[in-house]
Amino acid sequence: MNAGTADQEGCLSVVIPCYNEEDTVGTILDRVLRNPLVGQVIAVDDRSTDATLERLRECPDERLVVLAQPENRGKGAALRRGFAEISRPYTIIQDADLEYDPEEYGKVLAPLLAGNADVVYGSRFSGSEAHRILYFWHSLGNRVLTLASNMTTNLNLSDMETCYKAFRSDVLARITIEEDRFGFEPEVTAKIAALGCRVYEVGISYHGRTYEEGKKIGWRDGVRAMYCIVAYSPFGIALGLRRAGPLIARLTGA
Repeated sequence: MNAGTADQEGCLSVVIPCYNEEDTVGTILDRVLRNPLVGQVIAVDDRSTDATLERLRECPDERLVVLAQPENRGKGAALRRGFAEISRPYTIIQDADLEYDPEEYGKVLAPLLAGNADVVYGSRFSGSEAHRILYFWHSLGNRVLTLASNMTTNLNLSDMETCYKAFRSDVLARITIEEDRFGFEPEVTAKIAALGCRVYEVGISYHGRTYEEGKKIGWRDGVRAMYCIVAYSPFGIALGLRRAGPLIARLTGA
């Protein structure tokens, strides 16, 4: 599907959580704003210690809303704040690095625009698009977490941890995000499954980066993700396992 036909232009809100991405945030903003589907960009700076916030404020495009967190709280908290400002009928999450390509918004949104889906995941592990080859153990960890999530949600996703999650904004408005960090991914997956949303998945390209290039997620976030998979499952909710969240955070720092 081609992005940007006349009746679809400006239909998309893009929420970008940012933390210490001064080297890439200007480039990603330019790429996002070039896409004719984009009607609003909400960039949330998570109390960066570099010049990320300054780079954001240098962009003159009137579609851009820049929000600054008063303290560093994590991706989930930044997204929660950004979601509160959504004004367009569809929403997608965009990381502030260059791992995901905004030119693929049309592909990811296609099932939403066709009226077939409520939520679309862009999968790094399906399709024939280009993928940079990096860490085996990260790939294995992603697949283990996706399998565990699928077992509790009864979905058959191939990439639960993907950044590219696109939503009908009215569906997203029915979800309350509780996780502050990378636990957002399994939490939102569990909650869209509980709502009975129509979930689609499309293959996307992936240009991953190394830790030397700025990658931030680590093993502690994987532990937190596994906890969230269990805690936000029907079984975990029945047992009140979310009460253990602060303890898990203290033990892992995530």
